[in-house]
Amino acid sequence: MKRSCLNTAEVWAGLWRLQVKMAATMSNVEEIRNRVILGEFGVRNVHSTDFPRNYPGYDDSWDMQKFQKNFRIDMVHLDESSMEFDMVGIDPAIANAFRRILLAEVPTMAIEKVFIYNNTSIVQDEVLAHRLGLIPIRADPRLFEYRNTAEDSAEEECSEIDTIQLQLKIKCSRNPRASKDSSDPWELYQNHMVYSRHIKWVPIGNQADVFADSSIGPVHDDILIAQLRPGQELDIIMHCVKGIGKDHAKFSPVATASYRLLPEITLMEPVQGEKAERLKRCFSQGVIGLEDVNGKTVAKVVNSRLDTCSREVLRHDDLKNVVKLGRVRDHFIFTVESTGILHPDVLVTEAIKVLMAKCQRFVNELDSTDME
Repeated sequence: MKRSCLNTAEVWAGLWRLQVKMAATMSNVEEIRNRVILGEFGVRNVHSTDFPRNYPGYDDSWDMQKFQKNFRIDMVHLDESSMEFDMVGIDPAIANAFRRILLAEVPTMAIEKVFIYNNTSIVQDEVLAHRLGLIPIRADPRLFEYRNTAEDSAEEECSEIDTIQLQLKIKCSRNPRASKDSSDPWELYQNHMVYSRHIKWVPIGNQADVFADSSIGPVHDDILIAQLRPGQELDIIMHCVKGIGKDHAKFSPVATASYRLLPEITLMEPVQGEKAERLKRCFSQGVIGLEDVNGKTVAKVVNSRLDTCSREVLRHDDLKNVVKLGRVRDHFIFTVESTGILHPDVLVTEAIKVLMAKCQRFVNELDSTDME
């Protein structure tokens, strides 16, 4: 009987310790759920934990109204070649799916077939064809259809609805007006440097009328293709077709599409004097500022968004405990750089359409399974 009472006391003591531990843990639950913490020897809270019934008192079940309330997209920067925007209130899996769609599933037009009629340059046919294939072509892929891969690959089989035809025909010759003592190739030769601007669009069918207002051709006119010497020439016909980056990298519409979590920097106590100046030097320019408070130099966080999360501050023993480094788990900073084929805002719109089509296809598959 005495032993039974002792065991009961141990059980109650164990329960009490467990409750204390749970209370201490729950006090940090918001940080665990919403922040990634960068420590001196590792990164904490890297996994998503906000799934149903994981935390007592929190309803993490999916709710469309809650999602619509929390989700938003904030435009930060936009120009002809790049854009930066914030995507807030979304799961990392969806954000990464959006990034991968930008890289590999938004279609573009690119050179697929190269018909080399004459190549007397020192560049091999295979290398030349590969270089041509990687040149970005300015053409709206939304105006073209995918080419049927089952069709014959003969040159005559191309159609105005699925193919763009380009031509590169150039020959190098000596400059009769060049000085005899000159050694400069730019003065001695004519057409000795073959650039992408020498590629010309050859309309097929009614393309000349349909794309009268479009300047179809290479995005950049200064891409070096080959170097020639007198007597050498290139005579090439190229066919551009519609494709996606999943099939070949030349179809990828972006130079890069990436995201990072929004940095969050918290000063745990006032930092003054020389420590404040050292603290400022530990971060990227513009992250930490200095202000004069009652004649003392005091550090303050100005713009944590600019931080690269290098954790340089953690190398200083007297500073590492006054700063808390973290990242907001559901705040993604997207950077999209276009190759120039389409504007970056158009690429983002097309990526959203692809994602919506994938979701609809998944719903249709579920409905068909239920019907069976």
